[in-house]
Amino acid sequence: MRDVLEELVQWWRAGEDVAMGTVVATWRSSPRGPGASMLIGPGGQAVGSVSGGCVEGAVYEVGEEVLHDGTPQLHRYGVSDDDAMAVGLTCGGILDIYVEKVSPTTFPELEGVAEDIDGGRPVAVATVVEHPDPAWVGRRMVVHHEDHSGAIGSDRADAAVLDDVRGLLAGGHSETLTYGPDGERRGEGMRVFAAVYAPAPRMLVFGAIDFAAACARIGSFLGYEVTVCDARPVFATRTRFPEADEVVVDWPHRYLTAQLEAGRIDSRTVICLLTHDPKFDVPLLEVALRAPQVAYVGAMGSRRTHDDRMARLRESGLTQEELDRLSSPIGLDLGARTPEETAVSIAAEIIAHRWGGQGQPLTDTRGPIHHTNRDGAPDEEAPALLDHQIMT
Repeated sequence: MRDVLEELVQWWRAGEDVAMGTVVATWRSSPRGPGASMLIGPGGQAVGSVSGGCVEGAVYEVGEEVLHDGTPQLHRYGVSDDDAMAVGLTCGGILDIYVEKVSPTTFPELEGVAEDIDGGRPVAVATVVEHPDPAWVGRRMVVHHEDHSGAIGSDRADAAVLDDVRGLLAGGHSETLTYGPDGERRGEGMRVFAAVYAPAPRMLVFGAIDFAAACARIGSFLGYEVTVCDARPVFATRTRFPEADEVVVDWPHRYLTAQLEAGRIDSRTVICLLTHDPKFDVPLLEVALRAPQVAYVGAMGSRRTHDDRMARLRESGLTQEELDRLSSPIGLDLGARTPEETAVSIAAEIIAHRWGGQGQPLTDTRGPIHHTNRDGAPDEEAPALLDHQIMT
C-alpha cells in the first residue's frame, strides 16, 4: 500500500470508492513482493503494480467486480493454474492477490495509518484475507507497539493476531499468518495479511574515508537510512558525505552504545566498519558483535589487519559464536579496487546475507532466481488449490 498511498488517501478523503489489489503471498520467482498494491480508482484509473505488468489486466477486472458488489476476493496467479498464460504470468512465480474495496466506510482508520507512515511511526495493518465464514473476511486490526484498534472476530483470534503482528512490527517485515478459524495457532482456515510499515532500515558507516562516501551513496540507493560516524571532526562533515542522512562526530563505540540504549537498532540494521584502526575498531566491534539484533557487521582491512583484529577481540573476551558474526574482510570477492567498486562489493554481501544468496553467477546456478527465506532455504511450495479463485 505504501507505493500507492498518496493517491489512495486523496480518493479516500474525497469519499470515493477505490478497489485495491495487494500481493499477500508469493512463491518462487514472483515479480513483486508482499505488500505491493494496485488501485482501480474513479473513472477506471489504474495506479500501481502487483506484478510488473504480468497480471494487472486480470486484477483490474476483479477490482471492477469488487467495486460493484463490495465483496473482497482472493486470487492466485501462477504457472500452476490452467489459465496462467491467459493472465500473462510467464515468469514462473505464483502470487496471491487480495482485492478489496477501500472507502471511509470500509477503512475508517486509513488516514491515521497514512499519518503514521508519513511520520515514520511504526504501524501495521492486519487484514483477514481468507476464512471459512465470509463475514470474517475483510476485518482488520491496526497495530502499534503500545496500542491497537479494530478486531478480527473473537477474543482468541484478536489476542493471537495482536501478539504475532507486534512481533512482525518489531522486525519490520510483512507476512501472511495462518490460524485455525478461531485463531488457533496450529490450525488452518484463517489467513491474515499483516502489512508492516516501519521506518527505513539503518546502515551505520563508521570511518569518514572515501570508501565511506561511496558506501553511503549505495546504501541510500538501496533504501537505507545512512549514518556516517567518525570521532574526527575534520573528516566527518556534511560536505564530504552529502548522500548520508546523518553525519555524526563521536567515538564509534560510544555512538553505537547510545543508539542501542535508545532502541534505534533493530534486526534490519547493518554496520559497515571502514576505519581499520584498532583504537576505533576493537571497542566498536565489542559492542556490535554482542548486540544480537544487528543484522550484519562487516569490517574493512587486509588479511593481516583481520588477524590482528580477531586476536584483540579474543583477548577482550568475545566468544567464537560472537566472532563468527563478523564479515571480515568486508564484501564479496568481485575484484573491486575503487571506492565505488568496493561499495558494490559490500552491498552485494549485505544483500546475499539478507536473502541467503551465495554470490555465484546466475549462469552457474539452477533453480529459483529470487530467494525469499533469509536462511537460504528453498522456497516452500505454494499450497495446492482446487480453484484459481479462492474466495468470492
